[in-house]
Amino acid sequence: MGALIVVPTPVGNLQDITLRAIETLKQATLILAEDTRTTGFLLKNLGISCPMQSYHKFNEYARVAQLLDRISHESCTVLVSDAGTPGISDPGHILIQACIEAGIKISCLPGPTAFVPAIVMSGFATDRFCFEGFLPHKKGRQTKLLSLKNEERTIILYESPHRIIKTLEQILEFIGNRNIAIVREISKIFEETIRGDVTSVLEICKKKTLKGEIVLIIEGTQTGNKPKKI
Repeated sequence: MGALIVVPTPVGNLQDITLRAIETLKQATLILAEDTRTTGFLLKNLGISCPMQSYHKFNEYARVAQLLDRISHESCTVLVSDAGTPGISDPGHILIQACIEAGIKISCLPGPTAFVPAIVMSGFATDRFCFEGFLPHKKGRQTKLLSLKNEERTIILYESPHRIIKTLEQILEFIGNRNIAIVREISKIFEETIRGDVTSVLEICKKKTLKGEIVLIIEGTQTGNKPKKI
């Protein structure tokens, strides 16, 4: 019976990868990758060569049975996503769940996850928070935002640059003019954190083009902090 090892990869700077992650990738006999081109670039940078197979959100249901059979015959299968920890708003949960049900051993290395440095840099409370990942694109979006209106914990969302204006406008409408922080390009050269209430951050975002995946932090209802200056 084989084993599946979940390996986090850097969310920005390639030097953020851990020594243990590098060693595990070297020992892998098969790497399941969200995008084989992205993972191939990382492996080339590390001087590692290993067979890869794609595993992403468009094929994760269809390939589970096939992958379970292959994992059971491999000595070391590694699962990676394009950046961060697989299963955290990235493909992986379905395969991991299936492996557990099939009796295949699972292990997960600690490592990069975008929301951890983002919530720290936001300056908001970190003792209690809720991670909501990406909001629904259409159906259920308003319902989800309304459900967060009275959330006392710090709220963490992921968002893409082309939807951030719409998301901020909807937060203003359904949650209110709460203190927020936008953290983008984490661990990269152009890393940026924008803090303020929703109105002020929205004005900034409309005047500039944001690139890279965005972590959006929303302050809880009862923290009592004043809006942060930009």
